[in-house]
Amino acid sequence: MNKFLSIQQAAEYLGVSTQTLRRWEKTKKITPAHRTQGGQRRYDIAKLKPLDPTIKAVDFPTIAYARVSSHDQKEDLQRQAHMLEMYCSSKGWTYSIIKDLGSGMNYHKRGLKQLLEQIMQGQICRLVLTHKDRLLRFGAELVFSLCAVKNVEVVIINQGDEPSFEEELAKDVLEIITVFSARLYGSRSHKNKQLMTNLQNAVANA
Repeated sequence: MNKFLSIQQAAEYLGVSTQTLRRWEKTKKITPAHRTQGGQRRYDIAKLKPLDPTIKAVDFPTIAYARVSSHDQKEDLQRQAHMLEMYCSSKGWTYSIIKDLGSGMNYHKRGLKQLLEQIMQGQICRLVLTHKDRLLRFGAELVFSLCAVKNVEVVIINQGDEPSFEEELAKDVLEIITVFSARLYGSRSHKNKQLMTNLQNAVANA
């Protein structure tokens, strides 16, 4: 590897984003060795090596993410948050908690957007969940893949036993019914409400 690296090469070497390197430059935590005639940054690899264990430990916190689907589950949200606090504290991690409200099939939740933005910008080192499905019902694996690319560790506190195919399918169908029932309830149709209630009961008792 060359002694001097471009900003992209330096970011890859440290496992952070180029935005993070620019932010560190503004706060005087790192400065380029020099700039090319075209104004491009060049970093001395010898000066980058000690940054890996020090800056990361200070600048990259752990994010603990908690989610429930509806307002009547606020107590469960608090229980999740408490479990995450206890777990992260026991590990001695610097952390913050994102609490989200919305369906596991809703990709536009405020907290989820904030989490994804921080992952993309290389601002966290670890994501902690109580359960896998607290993140998303569908698509959690894509977020985990993004975490792997950005060197973000994923910790799931309660792995539990692997559910059967039938159990997974029932959960997915119930989640879909919940989303559609919320939309149909808005139409104030008694017929629609009764239909969705019957479907939910049928899936729950399957």
